[in-house]
Amino acid sequence: MFTKVLIAEDFQDTNNGIVAAITKKLFIKDIKEELYCDKAYNRAVVAYNNNVPYQLLVTDLQFKKGYADRKLTSGIELINAIKRIQPTIKVIVNSMEDNPTKIKALFEEQKINGFVCKGRENLNELMTAIQDVYNGNNYVSPQINMSSNTSIIELDDFDILMLKELAAGLSKKEIVLKFKQKNITPNSESTIDKRISKLFDDFKAKNTTHLIAKLTKDGII
Repeated sequence: MFTKVLIAEDFQDTNNGIVAAITKKLFIKDIKEELYCDKAYNRAVVAYNNNVPYQLLVTDLQFKKGYADRKLTSGIELINAIKRIQPTIKVIVNSMEDNPTKIKALFEEQKINGFVCKGRENLNELMTAIQDVYNGNNYVSPQINMSSNTSIIELDDFDILMLKELAAGLSKKEIVLKFKQKNITPNSESTIDKRISKLFDDFKAKNTTHLIAKLTKDGII
């Protein structure tokens, strides 16, 4: 089992609950907690430089602004910063987030090892997640449907750019004109029309407004 764990969570009561559960159920005694991402990062750096690195980071995604200026303002920024100095650290995200698309991105981009969705069974799921991650497996809370259609549709940079212009209220012809002015290719009207039509089909959207609403809800744009 892990012997050295770092927890980043901006609510003291949540921190205390996690520490108590890990200590009682998993018998891990070397647990440090921080309310701010910067302090958690600094603690991880010191431990790493002293050759006693943390083996596991448990972090929330959202951190409310406090009294001090912050360099790291989110769990994602914290994960990225720590992984730059210690790429092999295991990471479990403990968050209210329940969007499969965003959660999938955390596994793909931040290379996390587990995701626990806060709720009634939060602490029990977190204990299971820690055990699974220690055993070399990934963990996702069972209520998260990672096989939903929107989570597996791949969008490239051009699709995202085009969707943002649609969300800003531009018509297809206006997008074509803007792309030509900025030398963004492809920029033919037929290509733009085909790409947008494909997005309608992929996301089962009835019109542009419906498409933008669905993608905004799923956190894609």
